[in-house]
Amino acid sequence: MKKALDSNTILVYSGTINMKKESYIMKKLILILAVLWLGLSAFANSVKANDSTQATVAHIITQKIQGNNVDTSVLEAEMQKLAYQFSLEMVDILEKHLPMILEGLASEIRGNADSAYKCSLLKDTKIADKECS
Repeated sequence: MKKALDSNTILVYSGTINMKKESYIMKKLILILAVLWLGLSAFANSVKANDSTQATVAHIITQKIQGNNVDTSVLEAEMQKLAYQFSLEMVDILEKHLPMILEGLASEIRGNADSAYKCSLLKDTKIADKECS
């Protein structure tokens, strides 16, 4: 139905909205929000990576520039913290790669044992071998 607001303007409301256009707009909005959320969360994680270390180093540099003595206990504590973090990372790496490391060591030990055994067998013979010379 049409309703006259005044003598010159007629406002028409249609109950049917173009569903394809609405769906397109909704998909685009969801995509934009997802990209924005991923970008902000990645930025937030990168920002909190080494804030403490950077603040400590900046403080030490500032104190040295100003000519003040720097308390070495702060530097020692920071170094201990970094060493601890490094050791935790190394434990994770070793835990992940330990089976491959152990397989490599086992094959090397087997190879050395095989070579020693072969040389012991060839010791009293006339057969010459490059490894046993």
